[in-house]
Amino acid sequence: MKKFSFLWQFIVNPKTIGAILPSSSSLGDKMMEKIDFTEAKYIVEYGPGTGVFTDKLLAKRNAETIILLVENNIKFCTLLKQRYKGHDNVYIIYGSAENIETYLQEYHIPYADYVVSGLPFSSLPEKLSRAILANTTKILKNNGLFITFQYTKFKKTFIKQYFTQLEIAREFRNWPPAYIFSCSVAKKHTEEIVHVKNTHS
Repeated sequence: MKKFSFLWQFIVNPKTIGAILPSSSSLGDKMMEKIDFTEAKYIVEYGPGTGVFTDKLLAKRNAETIILLVENNIKFCTLLKQRYKGHDNVYIIYGSAENIETYLQEYHIPYADYVVSGLPFSSLPEKLSRAILANTTKILKNNGLFITFQYTKFKKTFIKQYFTQLEIAREFRNWPPAYIFSCSVAKKHTEEIVHVKNTHS
């Protein structure tokens, strides 16, 4: 049923779904490898779809860890709300990841330790992709990670424009095989920023 729903949404919305089948459990495990679940307080997921990565996040997180899901497909969003309605500290938003700053403010979430993404940047409009990536760097805490997967490395240079570090892994146990991008941006501490301002005042 889940695969049929995903396939139908791909047929209807190929640019925003980006794949014929849901991600494999193996890809989900690979996407989780860089996450320190003992320390993470806030995790955001873009484009959870049918919940393959979400299931992994919920299985590994601390009970107090808040997970915010942002899904712009109404069918998937409805499915997610039904599926996770009994889970505490899980918030599901029908909307676009480009508005992530607004969503965090609405739920009084100060930052994201990790952002996990299933968005197909190769097929999204460039303007939208740029807005999503730029706003993601704003919400990530110091040395927080943006973890996304793509089916090619075509968007590597594009994504790297927004992050100071980018590591790539490969998962063959998925169809198609996927590349996992783990991206971070080193941000200056508040004290350093204040110091720089004072030297120029």
